[in-house]
Amino acid sequence: MNQYETVIVLTPLLSEDVAKEALAKFKSIITDSGAEIVAEDNWGLRKLAYPIEKKASGFFHLTEYKSDGEFINKFELALKRDERVLRFLTVRLDRHAIAYSEKKRSGAFNKKPKKEEAGA
Repeated sequence: MNQYETVIVLTPLLSEDVAKEALAKFKSIITDSGAEIVAEDNWGLRKLAYPIEKKASGFFHLTEYKSDGEFINKFELALKRDERVLRFLTVRLDRHAIAYSEKKRSGAFNKKPKKEEAGA
């Protein structure tokens, strides 16, 4: 089983509840296929780098999961068919990306370095 991450951008015209409902639908598609969700991160409403379908912002959501390669085609087909999805990107993670993601989730990059004491 390989580890993947999918970033989904939903249309900004949705309410928070409808966006959560759409994400719950995609989460159930992942879990019903036998894949294991490793991590989820909801980035919220963000500005897009360029307009997509005349929209300047969107709801971003990142999901990391472990699955076989056959599931990806079915999952991406479900994303393509849903009108609420503006864009999505699925990436297979190598061992370096997996290690980086684990460090990021543990907060290793958010720690500030300690200042050296003047007397030492």
